[in-house]
Amino acid sequence: MNGGQDLGGKHGLGPINPEANEPVFHAEWERRAFALTLAMGGTGEWNIDAGRHARENRNPADYINASYYHVWLYGLEVLLRERELLLEDELETGIAQKTRPVKNFMRADQVVEVLNAGGSYERELSEPAQFSIGDKIIAKNLNPKTHTRLPGYVRGKTGVITAINGAFVFPDSNARTLGENPQYCYSVRFEAEELWGADTQSNSCVYLDMWESYLEPA
Repeated sequence: MNGGQDLGGKHGLGPINPEANEPVFHAEWERRAFALTLAMGGTGEWNIDAGRHARENRNPADYINASYYHVWLYGLEVLLRERELLLEDELETGIAQKTRPVKNFMRADQVVEVLNAGGSYERELSEPAQFSIGDKIIAKNLNPKTHTRLPGYVRGKTGVITAINGAFVFPDSNARTLGENPQYCYSVRFEAEELWGADTQSNSCVYLDMWESYLEPA
């Protein structure tokens, strides 16, 4: 979707001023927001792409002005309310109500093992990839209203396939619980001049990992 999260190639947002020796968490509530999000993700009530979409799906001005973990907390609240795991007035009153049980849960002694194990979104496909290394492609000019990993600044731009990474779960459909719909994912090189004009440094480029349905032959 087009929103505050898609900032690549945008102008007018000011300089990036990284915080020296920045801590992982700036306050205790951030640590709790992180832990709650991971714990609820482990219940199987939603997938990682649905979680990303819940964080992105808000007013762009609110997204840009919010801190990182404010965005996480907002997304978690949306997901819990959508699935009736957080009921009306619970946050406002501070009084928990009885909700349905979750699909699964992690015990405290399982957390480190589960996080270290991770998970793979790579899938096997029987059909061959549509594109080959060296092919020129155009990133489709799409403006979906739901989750996508297609950056706005490359839409309609021409690039070259530099690698076939394999087949992976397609986030656009997975976020909407429409199935994994695995597709080939490619590494695509875009020249800076193609993206931002002739006055851009000529030896600069951007490499993006892009799913097959984002691309069409040039």
